[in-house]
Amino acid sequence: MKLYSGSLCLFSHACRLVLKEKDIECDVIYTTDKQVEDIVAELNPYGETPTLADRDLVLYDGLVVSEYLDERFPHPPLMPSDPTSRAKARVMIARLRRDWLDSVQVCIANGTKPDKKLSKSISDGLVALSGHFAHQKYALGDEFSLVDTYFAVLLWRLPMLGITVPRQGAKILDYGKRMFAKQAFKDSLSSAERDIGAN
Repeated sequence: MKLYSGSLCLFSHACRLVLKEKDIECDVIYTTDKQVEDIVAELNPYGETPTLADRDLVLYDGLVVSEYLDERFPHPPLMPSDPTSRAKARVMIARLRRDWLDSVQVCIANGTKPDKKLSKSISDGLVALSGHFAHQKYALGDEFSLVDTYFAVLLWRLPMLGITVPRQGAKILDYGKRMFAKQAFKDSLSSAERDIGAN
């Protein structure tokens, strides 16, 4: 199994975090040279990361890859067991992507900072979510889930993006620190990510 990963791509990072959380053996190959980029372009019609190659199966889109890994390697499970809770988790991730993550990834790919509107949306949104994390350990309750992988990789990138969260958002920042302290999170970081994150 091979995961082709961008060294700063937040969707790739979420997939790497899933791999480490589940202790899955997988070759992570960073797209740092033309040869690897050409391989990804052959595997994936969009030529983007993350791209997972597992025998004859090729998958792309971060959420598709993460859900496949979760289903193929079911322990520990990273999605709820009942359909209603799974649907709620997927809606939460979809909102994160639509509201913030897709736009942030464009900024990262272009080497630019988010504009004022996006920065304010993220800062204000994290403050609004802070109360949610005041009453539970993880995004969905007491268990780490795929939703947490997306929150964690976003929070890690806030310093690089120049986004600050005011003190009213202390609870979500505390949650972020708990995520960053997890061994799986530390092990999921690329060398480039170690340099840019919320050390």
